[in-house]
Amino acid sequence: MSFIKGLIPGILLTWIVSGIIGSNGSKGGMLAIEHVFIQGHGFYWSWPLFLAATGLCWALFWMMDS
Repeated sequence: MSFIKGLIPGILLTWIVSGIIGSNGSKGGMLAIEHVFIQGHGFYWSWPLFLAATGLCWALFWMMDS
């Protein structure tokens, strides 16, 4: 259950940070931020950042549940 709770802040954190860094024209180095188009809507996204943010949020929620 902690993983499901950690997905939402992980997605939001990735979307916000990728949007700020990507809109300035940077790739973010190891973050590998890319401009993604889905059905005509464009946004910036980073899979490495998503995995790190979701893992961090998952650990925080897991510690709060224990």
